Amino acid sequence: MRKHFLKTGMVAIATMALLQSCKKDGNTNTNGGGNNNGGTGGGSTVITPPNNPDIAATQGFFLDGWQAKAFSTPVGYKTVAKPVAGTVVATVDLSKVITKVSKNLFGNNTNPFMGQYVDQPVLMQQLTDLSPNILRFPGGSLSDIYFWNGSNKAPDDAPDQLLNNTGASSAAGYWYGNNTADWTFTLDNYYKVLQQTNSTGLITVNYGYARYGTSDNPVETAAKLAADWVRYDNGRTKYWEIGNENYGNWEAGYRINPAANKDGQPAVLSGALYGLHFKIFADAMRKAAAEVGNVGIKIGMVTTEADEKDNTSTIIQAWNADAMTTSGSSPDFYVVHNYYTPYMQNSSPEVILGTPAGVTSNMMNWVKNSLQKAGLQQKPVALDEWNIFSTGSKQMVSNVAGVHAVMVLGELIKNQYSMASRWDLANAWDNGNDHGLFSNKSDEPGAPAWNARPAFYYMYFFQKYFGDRMVTSEVTGSPDILSYGSSFESGDAGVVLVNRSNLDRAVTVNLKNFAAGTKYYYYTLNGGTDNAPFSRKVYVNGIGPDGDSGGPATYKTIAANSAAISGGIIVTVPARGTVFLVAEGK
Repeated sequence: MRKHFLKTGMVAIATMALLQSCKKDGNTNTNGGGNNNGGTGGGSTVITPPNNPDIAATQGFFLDGWQAKAFSTPVGYKTVAKPVAGTVVATVDLSKVITKVSKNLFGNNTNPFMGQYVDQPVLMQQLTDLSPNILRFPGGSLSDIYFWNGSNKAPDDAPDQLLNNTGASSAAGYWYGNNTADWTFTLDNYYKVLQQTNSTGLITVNYGYARYGTSDNPVETAAKLAADWVRYDNGRTKYWEIGNENYGNWEAGYRINPAANKDGQPAVLSGALYGLHFKIFADAMRKAAAEVGNVGIKIGMVTTEADEKDNTSTIIQAWNADAMTTSGSSPDFYVVHNYYTPYMQNSSPEVILGTPAGVTSNMMNWVKNSLQKAGLQQKPVALDEWNIFSTGSKQMVSNVAGVHAVMVLGELIKNQYSMASRWDLANAWDNGNDHGLFSNKSDEPGAPAWNARPAFYYMYFFQKYFGDRMVTSEVTGSPDILSYGSSFESGDAGVVLVNRSNLDRAVTVNLKNFAAGTKYYYYTLNGGTDNAPFSRKVYVNGIGPDGDSGGPATYKTIAANSAAISGGIIVTVPARGTVFLVAEGK
C-alpha cells in the first residue's frame, strides 16, 4: 500500500462529511469525538481532517463519474445487548483515506449457457438488488469461439475442428449471438439485462478466430468482426477486451494447424504475436467506435496474474513481457484472472480464507512490475474473473465462499484495482462444484429455481454497508479477525469485520478522528451446521433460508441490529462469518 501525504491546503478540500460535522460543533473539537472506544473517550478531542489522495493509475478512468455516498438509517432496526468486550480491537482512522471506492468492483459475469433469463423475474429482481454495476459477456473461454452475429452457422473460414494443446482435433463447438434457443442467451437479451439492472457492459471479443481462421488474412478478418460488433453496439458499451486467457494452452487458438493458416502464423501462440494482433484489433475497433460516436471506448489486454515461470506446463512463457513490448501504448487497461485457491483441491476453510490478502497484492505487483520492465506507463488493472477453485466438499456454493468474497472485495479496494467481475452468475450444479452465484434454474437439490447462494448475501450487504472511501483499519488481539474501514460523505463510518476462525469473537471497534453520533447499526452473516464446515446456508441476523441452501428471501427487510455508541462499539463476529457495521456521525 502506498503512503499518502497530506498536501498543503488539503483541509480546504476535506470531505463534506467532516465539514458538516465541524459545523455542527462550531469547530473541530468534539466531545466524545471518537479517538477511543468508538467515540466514548470523553473530553474534547481534536479531529484531524481526512486526506484526499489522487486516483491511482491502476484505477484511472474506471473512477470517472465517481459519486459520493450517503448512509441511510435502516427503516427497521432492533436494539440488542452488547457482548462483553474482549482483547480484539479494530481501529479505524477516518482521517487516513486510502482510496475512493470504485462502483465497478462489484461486477459479475453472465454467459450464453444460462438460458434466455431476461424473462425470469426472480433472478432479475435479485440481480437488480445486487447492483453489480458491471456485467461481463460472453465469457470466459467461449469468447474465443463466439460469433456475435451468427445464428447457428460459423463463417466459412472457421474450421469445423479445432486443435487442443497436444494437437488433437475435436469439434469446434462454436457459440452464436443470435441463437434464440431457450438453453442459450442472445446478445440482444444481454443488452436488455444491462438496461433493466442499470449495469454497464464489458464485452470480450473473439481473438481466437484471428488464429484458427483460414481466410487470406485471419487477423484482419477477426478484427473486422470485432469492429462490426462495436458498430452494432452503437455506443452502448464503453469497456471491451480482446480475447480471454489467451496465454493458456486450454484456449481456442493456442495451437493451430500451420498448414491451414495463410498468413504464416506459428503453430503455438506467443505473447509477442498476441501483442501485435492486439494493436490491429484495437485500431479497427476504435475506428468503428468513432464512426458511431463512441469516442470513449476503452480496450483491455489479456495479461497473466503471476510470473509465467511458476506454471511452465500450461502458460506461455514471457507472456507479459512480450505482449506488453509489442502492444506498446495501445491497451487502455490490463486484464487479469484469478481463482485464488489451489487448482481442484479439496481445500479447507483455513486455506481458502488465507488467500485473498496475499494473492490480491501479489497479482497487482506482478502487473505493475511487468509494465515497469517493459518501460510502459501504468494503466488501470481489472480483475474480470475471480472465484475459488476448491472442489470436493461443496466449497464453491458455501458460506465460506461468501466470506472469501467479502475479503476479496476488501483487498481489491485496498490494492486499488479499477474493476472486478466475479465468475459467474450461474453455471452448473456438479455436486456443489459450481461457481454460480445463483443456481442454474432448478438444478440444485433442495433449492428453488435461481436460488441465491451465500456469496450473494455477503456481496449484497458489503455494497450496502461500505462507504465511498476506504480508510485505514487495523486489528490487534487476533490474526483471525480482519477489518475494512470506510467513510461516507454523509459523515458516517463503516467497518466490515471478518472472522476466519471457527470460534465466535467479540470485537471492539475504535473509530479515530470521527464525530460520533448516537447509534450504530449492523448485520451479522454466518453459516449453518449443515455440510460442516462448508454450510450451504447463510443466516442474516439469525434468519436463514426456507430450503436447504442460500439465505433468507426477506433479506431486504430484515431489521438491522442496533446499539448505542456511548459505552463503546462492541459486536460478536461469528465463526467464519462477517459483520457489516455503520456508526452514525453527528
